[in-house]
Amino acid sequence: MMTPLLLVEGLRKRFGAHEVLRGIDLEVQRGETLVIIGASGSGKSTLLRCMNFLEIPDGGRVHLDGTTVGEASGKNGWRYREHKLAEVRARVGMVFQHFNLFPHMTAIENVMEGPLSVLGLSRAEAGDRAAAMLQRVGLADKARSYPSRLSGGQQQRVAIARALAMQPMLMLFDEATSALDPELVGEVLQVMRDLKQSGMTMLVVTHELGFAFHAADRVAFLHEGIVHETGTPREVLLAPGQPRTQAFLSSLSQFRLPS
Repeated sequence: MMTPLLLVEGLRKRFGAHEVLRGIDLEVQRGETLVIIGASGSGKSTLLRCMNFLEIPDGGRVHLDGTTVGEASGKNGWRYREHKLAEVRARVGMVFQHFNLFPHMTAIENVMEGPLSVLGLSRAEAGDRAAAMLQRVGLADKARSYPSRLSGGQQQRVAIARALAMQPMLMLFDEATSALDPELVGEVLQVMRDLKQSGMTMLVVTHELGFAFHAADRVAFLHEGIVHETGTPREVLLAPGQPRTQAFLSSLSQFRLPS
C-alpha cells in the first residue's frame, strides 16, 4: 500500500463549547482529487484550515507526505512549533472563497510575493516563475493589471497562480467559486480540472456538485463535524448509502446528474 500524501486521524477542533470537528479520519493519495461536500456549518472550511494549520487542531494527528506534523509534549500532549508550521504552509497551497489579493500589487507581483518573501528566490527567478504560473491559468496577458481591473474569475485565477508559485505538494480549495458571478464560475473550475489532469493532489470543498461528479476521484460527505460517507462520485452522489447523505442531496432540488 502506498503511503497517502495526506492522512488525517481523529481530528478534532472546537471553538469554545462548540466542537466543530468531532474525530475526522481522512486520507488523500498522491495525484488524487478528494471533494468534500456538506451543508453550511458542517465543518468543511474548518477542516481545510486545519490541514494547513491556519487553525490548530485540538486533537488527532495530521500526517503529510509520511511525516507527522507536530510533536509529543508531556503526558498525552501535542505541540506545534511555528517554524515547522510555516514549512507545512509553504508546501500546502490554499485558495480561499475570497481572493485576498494585494490591491496595490499587479497580478504578477501578487504571484511573486510568496517565492520572494518565503522561498527567498531572486526577483528574476520569482518573476519567471510567476509569469509561468499566470500562463498556466490563462492570464499571461493580465500580468501587469491590478486586481481592480480584473473580473472576479480572473482574480481567483491569479490567487490559484499565487498558490501554485510555491510549488505545493497539495492544493486546498475552500469554496473557490462561491463568491463569483455564475458566468465566471466555469473559468475557475476549468483551471481546477486542468490541475487535476496535470496530476496535482487536491482537497476541494465545493458546492459545485457537477464538478464533484465529473472531476473528483472520491467524494466525502461531512455532517456536523463527522464524515458520514466516502466513495466514488457515483457511489456518493447517485447512490448514497447513508440517510444523512440522502437527505442532503434530496434537499438540492437543482441538483441533477446523469445516471
